[in-house]
Amino acid sequence: MISIQKKIILKSKKRGFHLITHEVLAQLSEIKKIEIGIAHLFIQHTSASLTLNENATPDVRVDLENSMNKIVPEGSALYTHRFEGSDDMPAHIKASLLGSSLTIPITNGAFNLGTWQGIYLCEHRNDGGARNIVVTLFGN
Repeated sequence: MISIQKKIILKSKKRGFHLITHEVLAQLSEIKKIEIGIAHLFIQHTSASLTLNENATPDVRVDLENSMNKIVPEGSALYTHRFEGSDDMPAHIKASLLGSSLTIPITNGAFNLGTWQGIYLCEHRNDGGARNIVVTLFGN
């Protein structure tokens, strides 16, 4: 049984939905040791999130960003938390809606994703900076 936990750092990205599968795998050489297992990814931030979605066309990422901005607009009179800028409270709401973690099966040393699935960093701030993800790998 193998169990590994490490923190990986994602480069700073502009606001939007970013396909990060390859960036994550580039920092996870340990995954190759696991024939059958599970990867758990947890983002250590409250204004960004993780999700799985379409990995083939960038249009999906644009549409997701536009939809989230319509669902959770900036500048709403509902928000009382405004200390860190107009994009901060909407970022917290979006992060809560999408979630802070993913669990992905590992098969033969690789993520066992569907044909059109990829891991997304959902950056909800205009300038969120580098993002930390704690990755826990379990398996045989």
